[in-house]
Amino acid sequence: MQSEQPGALREFLVHRHEKLARWREAGIDPYPYSFRISHRTGELRDRYEELAASQEPVTVAGRLLAMRGFGKSTFAQLQDATGRIQVYFQIDKLGEAVYERVGWLDMGDIVGVTGTLFLTKTGEKTVAASSFQLLAKSLEPLPEKWHGLADREQRYRRRYVDLTVNPEVQEVFVRRAAALSGLRAFLDSRGFLEVETPVLQPLYGGASARPFVTHHNALDMQLYLRIADELYLKRLIVGGFEKVYEVCKDFRNEGMDRDHNPEFTMIEFYWAYADYQDGMRLTRELIQHLASKVSGTLDVPHREGTLHLGGDWPQRPYLAALGEAIEADPASLSEATLAKLCDEAGQAAAPGSGRARLYDLLFKLKVEPHLQEPVFIIDYPRELSPLAKPHRDHAHLVERFELFAGGTELANGFSELNDPRDQRERFEDQMAQRAKGDDEAQVLDEDYLRALEFGMPPTAGVGIGFDRLVMLLCDQRTIRDVLLFPQMRPEAAGTGSQAEDASDAGASRAT
Repeated sequence: MQSEQPGALREFLVHRHEKLARWREAGIDPYPYSFRISHRTGELRDRYEELAASQEPVTVAGRLLAMRGFGKSTFAQLQDATGRIQVYFQIDKLGEAVYERVGWLDMGDIVGVTGTLFLTKTGEKTVAASSFQLLAKSLEPLPEKWHGLADREQRYRRRYVDLTVNPEVQEVFVRRAAALSGLRAFLDSRGFLEVETPVLQPLYGGASARPFVTHHNALDMQLYLRIADELYLKRLIVGGFEKVYEVCKDFRNEGMDRDHNPEFTMIEFYWAYADYQDGMRLTRELIQHLASKVSGTLDVPHREGTLHLGGDWPQRPYLAALGEAIEADPASLSEATLAKLCDEAGQAAAPGSGRARLYDLLFKLKVEPHLQEPVFIIDYPRELSPLAKPHRDHAHLVERFELFAGGTELANGFSELNDPRDQRERFEDQMAQRAKGDDEAQVLDEDYLRALEFGMPPTAGVGIGFDRLVMLLCDQRTIRDVLLFPQMRPEAAGTGSQAEDASDAGASRAT
């Protein structure tokens, strides 16, 4: 992580181990079991006048991020989860024997300090140490700074270091947590019940994606990590719950790129006696609420500009938006022509792609990047949406929307299909697509069809890609920047280096 040559780095590590040995030789445990603090660094800064005037001893703990010695005194920066404060070690206050141990400390060590507050000549709030304790010895050097792609990859691999040296990264995840708690509070306040459904499923469904497959030894059966929780949540609507939601981890065995990680967080909610127009309204209100909570504004920074999330959001029909982009009526074009347009737009369609997949890819290539301000794309072709209710005015369409903002899809919703006969026909059509080679087509779920036979009320269903929403609200360029531990390729054995992770431009959308 630092730029030392291998020999210099080995010498550096030997030096730290020698210091560790000194602590033990002095009879001091360098890894004690606990340490009682009285204040956090943020509180010391906020209450400085009060605490400095009282000369009340304070006890604080954190990681040393800088040290500079001046003969018989040393200044250091101590960082905890609330920020940093300066610490002043002085031989006259600590005594010679204790002050000697300051020299046994290194940047990166976890240290507890007791002392009183004062202001330096340069105006910096500082703790004058009357005692200190090593709480954990750091044997690895902290990086001086991150730069370039290789270091960026290491940031994701070694997030524990990234969080230490880049406070702005911590702030992203604090804001992510605020968004999640705000989301729950919003839906709870509107009468939705939070539920949990299986992650391991005997059949996967609710989306078009390839699953991860595993085996249950005791039952001797194949199981799948869920790609969506939709079909289970709609079973609960059949069972009499009228408003349910789940914060869920979904898993899709697909490529990785700016918007995709194989493990991601989804929010799905289902609302009985409502339709997709109700779903769009609630989705807009939810995101506007979270923007105000997390960003403090409905005009959020995005790339080099600003996204305006206030007011109503426009609706554009899917086929009209696609037709404008390709300057033709998509329904009038053959599959061969659609495939050729995809190829000309920069990506060849997968073998066996039918009209639905070609529409989907062409929309992603030609339309999606240009959808910067929030917009609902509505009324999708029937063949693209096997779980959506037929459009009440156009038999060849379904009542479905997708929300786009910042050039990416954020949400997907339907007036849910509740006619069991129609649903069976849609599933059978999907199975026919699988037989033709589409391994992302949905599978037929007999138990879900049985549930529909008992009767499911008219229902609005919405799925929101939470990671992408956090990207939008925190102005982050890639999904890896909002995941604490994104999936990565293994590092090259014995070198400590890694190959750059390949992106898959053909990955299925996360919602």
